[in-house]
Amino acid sequence: MSETLPSLAVVGGTGALGNALAARWARAGYAVILGSRSEEKARAAAAAMSAGPGAPPVRGLGNAAAAREAGIVIVTVPFASHEAILNEIRDGVGGKIVVDATVPLQPPKVGTVQMPPEGSAALAAQRLLEGTGAQVVSALHNVAAHKLAGAGDVDCDVLVCGDAAVAREQVITLVRALGLRGLHAGPLANSVAPEALTSVLIQINRRYKVDGAGVRITGTLAEG
Repeated sequence: MSETLPSLAVVGGTGALGNALAARWARAGYAVILGSRSEEKARAAAAAMSAGPGAPPVRGLGNAAAAREAGIVIVTVPFASHEAILNEIRDGVGGKIVVDATVPLQPPKVGTVQMPPEGSAALAAQRLLEGTGAQVVSALHNVAAHKLAGAGDVDCDVLVCGDAAVAREQVITLVRALGLRGLHAGPLANSVAPEALTSVLIQINRRYKVDGAGVRITGTLAEG
């Protein structure tokens, strides 16, 4: 199975969201590399992760090496580290899909929408990776990490934004492998919406005591 699937580097893979995503993809049969600023920490996290019978073992590397060795790179880092991490992996993402799950949360007011000058974290990533040939796709902002870490279904849709239709479709395939529904949400400029929604969901969680509110698109959707 792994021979037909792209290898995945989860940069920030020792954090809550990255670790939960990596575990689900590993159980789905993907060859997963956990990336971290500390290779020792990445190796320890990988050793503790069970991919399941017949799945490729999870590996742990430093961020730059993880990005260099994988076919698709997923960035799951705090916004405060976003620019530094992208500069760290820049040389390893040439021509690859880079899935950016970063949300521009700026403490202490994480429940208030605060977008960067570029308009969104994903657009900032596109600027930082300009000239590498990387295709930035925005996804996975509105899914609670602790729900992904569980074994059950997650009642949430994933909005996927990107300028290249083929890259968007590949990311939607990755989302399906997580057990979620991914939806084409237009060009990368639209990433401002799902990124901003995270702060809105934080407010809803607090006010209504919700255990990880998500987004669900209603109505009957046609394929494609």
